[in-house]
Amino acid sequence: MILADPIFYAIAIPAVMLSGISKGGFGGGLGILTVPLLALVVPPAQAAAIMLPILCAIDIVSLSAYWGQGDRRNLVLLLIAAMIGITIGAFTFRYLTADALRIILGVTAIAFTLRWYWQAFAARRSGIAVAPAQPNVAKGTFWGMLSGYTSFVAHAGGPPLSVYLLPQRLDRTVFQATTVVFFAVVNYVKILPYALLDMFPAVNLTTSLALMPAAILGTLLGVWLHKRVNDRLFYRFCYAFVFVTGVKLLFDGVRGTFGI
Repeated sequence: MILADPIFYAIAIPAVMLSGISKGGFGGGLGILTVPLLALVVPPAQAAAIMLPILCAIDIVSLSAYWGQGDRRNLVLLLIAAMIGITIGAFTFRYLTADALRIILGVTAIAFTLRWYWQAFAARRSGIAVAPAQPNVAKGTFWGMLSGYTSFVAHAGGPPLSVYLLPQRLDRTVFQATTVVFFAVVNYVKILPYALLDMFPAVNLTTSLALMPAAILGTLLGVWLHKRVNDRLFYRFCYAFVFVTGVKLLFDGVRGTFGI
């Protein structure tokens, strides 16, 4: 059994390719658009369930490209915090509406991006560069928990993780490797609670399998693009995509909440 709606695949194939491109190292928060796009044609919970096996497959490809290059100090802190967030997500999944979550994530992503642009503008005017942020236990715990939680309920852990990591201005490969390892661990941990919540009926799993080739192709393309884009342009893409996804999430959340 598999979803047979051609409109679904017209949206899903480009969406999972975008997710793969982002996972492969190009486009920053681009992958966060996948579940909202799929949710245009299937229920949000089903969209999340279909995406999880795809994300796990993408993670294998991504890990082969970035293994051993992540920032270990950040990863230890963030992953411990993320496990707490995943646990909270598993117990509250049935109670938080997807639209409320979209609003929270959208506001966070937009505010974060505008703050970065304002700091960059102020630095250019003053001629004083803003120093890179340093790893911080309190901030890492908060954003790691939020990333784990939002990743569980909507595969939308990118913006919270970006809020914490991007200000550190890590080398672009170190940044990408850190996010790849983080989400690989998070995604595989999510499999058990998703199964316990009965989110893997046959139709979801077979649909995931049908979409995997497009996702893997996108990942390989993302790795290729990552190696050919300089640091400055890479981070511009990251912040631009975080802003765009924030606007998308906020719009969808407000529309769903108020019936606009």
